[in-house]
Amino acid sequence: MTIRVKICGIIHPDDAELAIDAGADLVGLNFVPDSPRCIDLETAVAIAERAAGRVERVGVFRNAEPDEIERVLRRVDLDRLQFHGEETEEEVEEVDLPVIKAIRGADLEVAQAYPGTIVLLDHPDGKAGSGTPWDWSAAAELIESGHDVILAGGLSPDNVGAVLAELGDLPWGVDVATGVEGSAYRKDPGKLRAFVAAVRGAEKTVHETE
Repeated sequence: MTIRVKICGIIHPDDAELAIDAGADLVGLNFVPDSPRCIDLETAVAIAERAAGRVERVGVFRNAEPDEIERVLRRVDLDRLQFHGEETEEEVEEVDLPVIKAIRGADLEVAQAYPGTIVLLDHPDGKAGSGTPWDWSAAAELIESGHDVILAGGLSPDNVGAVLAELGDLPWGVDVATGVEGSAYRKDPGKLRAFVAAVRGAEKTVHETE
């Protein structure tokens, strides 16, 4: 199994290029209005065009109305959507594109409410996007139960390798924004490369011990 690496909060086409060069599998484009990484449609189009056919492009929304999502999709070519709010199972299933559903912490009961959907486990205290670590080991139960899981919330080049090694069973993916940024929410090429290298190193170690 290969762990997918998602670099979220891309705010410039050049940052998408850096993420791709570092070995990312997915890039996240943020459309949450009160997020510091929220981008306008013109920027989103430029990022999506730069990444087309090279990585999966994920549009991030939170409690967005269907017409707002449709407004974005009319302009921006996306491969997958990520929902970070209180979206119901029915609302998730209404979307034609594949979906990632963010939940707080490793809550098995909540994850089971979204069968067949990849669940992104973010900070249990609602500190999404803050870069604050939490106890990711709780994700093991969800992974063992067969859920496709993306670890998020406070991951960085310094801790992602240890987190994955401690889990044992590998998640579907990992997600990072703050942990690979420099100033003004721009991505740092050195941190991007270090993060991907740490993921691949942990992945190799786990495979060797199986």
